[in-house]
Amino acid sequence: MGRVAGKVALVTGGASGMGKADAQLLAAEGAIVVVADLNAQAGEAVAGAIGDNAVFMRLDVADEDNWKTVIADIVEQFGRLDILVNNAGIIALGSVVDTTLESWRLVNSVNSDGVFLGCKHAIPAMAASGGGSIVNMSSVAAIHGQSFVAAYTASKGAVRALTKSIAMYCKEQKNGIRCNSIHPDGVKTPMVVKVAKGKETASQEEIDEVGKYGNMCEPEDIANLVLYLASDESRFVNGAEMLIDNASTITPPLGV
Repeated sequence: MGRVAGKVALVTGGASGMGKADAQLLAAEGAIVVVADLNAQAGEAVAGAIGDNAVFMRLDVADEDNWKTVIADIVEQFGRLDILVNNAGIIALGSVVDTTLESWRLVNSVNSDGVFLGCKHAIPAMAASGGGSIVNMSSVAAIHGQSFVAAYTASKGAVRALTKSIAMYCKEQKNGIRCNSIHPDGVKTPMVVKVAKGKETASQEEIDEVGKYGNMCEPEDIANLVLYLASDESRFVNGAEMLIDNASTITPPLGV
């Protein structure tokens, strides 16, 4: 217990799925957690369930002014920012031929622009706090590509490359900030299952069904890795891309 005690963490997309699991574990290990999301009702419920060491703040990650406000509010309320988990993301089905420009821009505005804006505005606050850890959620799609989600693949590739640029920048600045990316394969979250089934909603039964063959991990599996990267245990891990994919990047898909 207490692996991130005394630290202040901001988790985007914290109202559900991986972000919710991240927020819960970071708080359980002693951090003050800001649960950030567009979904105020769900986000407030997550923060409320965590307890006194969590608050909800509404955040549209594609809105730069919103980022500025949230970062300023965190520093004003808690005096520091130590951990940023850029988890918020969306996905849309479509090959490079099928994807519309509108869909491309929407996916990249959240998945790529959102990470850029978060890092851009969090780094000065974290540097003023004496350093910290940025964890960017990428995907195995950024490593081996996925033909059926062109915009998503490109956005996660941008996150992969940006993470390394940020790690180098922070090392050069000697500001005590580390930046790493996580690359999951399938994760048993409502968003992933909705896309897999082509539906607007996903029940818990459907989520369990999709993941029962062992090709998907639990959100808590991701949270455990987030906790490690957020803690001082990983103080010399910087610019790394951390796979959590059950060897999917080295095992050819069935039928290939």
